[in-house]
Amino acid sequence: MKTELVTTLKRQATKILADLHITKEPVLITEHGQPSAYLVDVDDYELMQNRMHILEGIARGESAVFEGRVYSETEAEKKLSKWLK
Repeated sequence: MKTELVTTLKRQATKILADLHITKEPVLITEHGQPSAYLVDVDDYELMQNRMHILEGIARGESAVFEGRVYSETEAEKKLSKWLK
C-alpha cells in the first residue's frame, strides 16, 4: 500500500489520483505522522460497500437463527404467498 503525507496530497492531488486509478492500490494519507485517511478507487469502494451490505445481511440472518426467529417452509410460503403469485 502506498503512503502519502497530507501535504503531498495537497500539492500533487491530480498525480496521486491518476496513479490510484491506474494501480487500483489504496493510498494511506498520514497527518503529523499518524494515519488519517485512505484514498480508494470509486469502483473498489462501491464493491467494498456491496460486500459489507451482503455480510451484514448474513449476520442478521445468523442472529435470527440463533435467537429462534425463523419460520418453517410452510409458514414462509404463507407469508410470501402475495409475492410468489
